[in-house]
Amino acid sequence: MEQVDCIIAGAGVIGLAIARGMAAQGLDTLILEATDAIGTETSSRNSEVIHAGIYYPEGSLKARLCVAGRDMIYRYAAERSIPHRRCGKLIVATGAAQEPVLAAIRANAIACGVGDLRFLSSAEAQALESALHCTKALLSPSTGIIDSHALMLTLLGDAEESGAMLSLNTRIVSGRIEAGQIVLQTTDTATGEGFEIATSRFVNAAGLGAVALAGSLEGFDRRFLPTLRYAKGNYFSVACRAPFLRLVYPVPEPGGLGVHLTLDLGGTARFGPDVEWTEVLDYRVDPARGERFYTAIRKYWPELADGALQPAYSGIRPKLSGPDEANSDFVIQGAATHGVAGLVNLFGIESPGLTSSLAIAEHVTRILAPQKR
Repeated sequence: MEQVDCIIAGAGVIGLAIARGMAAQGLDTLILEATDAIGTETSSRNSEVIHAGIYYPEGSLKARLCVAGRDMIYRYAAERSIPHRRCGKLIVATGAAQEPVLAAIRANAIACGVGDLRFLSSAEAQALESALHCTKALLSPSTGIIDSHALMLTLLGDAEESGAMLSLNTRIVSGRIEAGQIVLQTTDTATGEGFEIATSRFVNAAGLGAVALAGSLEGFDRRFLPTLRYAKGNYFSVACRAPFLRLVYPVPEPGGLGVHLTLDLGGTARFGPDVEWTEVLDYRVDPARGERFYTAIRKYWPELADGALQPAYSGIRPKLSGPDEANSDFVIQGAATHGVAGLVNLFGIESPGLTSSLAIAEHVTRILAPQKR
């Protein structure tokens, strides 16, 4: 039976960042990806926003890893010439009743270490974005956008340069915990061929499949399996060029951050995501959902024309909280929690996972390779 120092399940942005970190410590690292390409699910079906770290509870993993990861990803993108832009974001109140929410957002951001938010009057906000309607706004200069696929390709390149290997079309069917190691049963999804491989360090970064994968490990205590819920987010775009240079977010709504306006690096505007709770992985976008977007968008962009929205894409967030529940934190579960040496499970890695990816990788590397650092 073949054995490697470290196996990463999942070649999304989190798995690739962790593989880069582990391989850089001199560990023989193998990335197993069930599909035929890297980053085909949550990592490439999002807003591609570099978040500042504004909304998360003080002291939470999301707050700490987002703020740290934001700075790391800006440095990494600049050093490696990954396309990105620190465009800034406006969080807007569109009525007097929402204005106190902006003050609460700023206070929380300061508590989390984000001290650069600035209040703007309606006139000041419109001086920056003439098409914007709001009564008051917060300017977040640390928010930006990045080419997520270019980021993942660069992370993979770094990992491979340090000796890591990527195996596509490789699904982990089951596993067992025995004699201080984790033995995995895998299947080649193209040929149906199965093989067994063992490791002393296993990182479960399977995203939407992470809970099921942990549950398939014989010897893993099921008490440590959270309940996973799928929150589908639909995005719509406009055929014309939207008259905005910055991202625009309304005040948050239950389950998400509202129907916000984000930009890609070419300047194309995208609106979303909404929150559609589902039990299946179906990425089709129902054009009829776009009708609900118009009212929300016109609160801050009144000139949005009828018929301007068209379906773009959707993503599904692996959430550990459900409807009408407070948003859950990241769960990075190591031996200190579940008692299995060498196993780290990553559960509920939704937004701001992309922003936090390098900080998450550093955190996991500290857990699994402390003697190498």
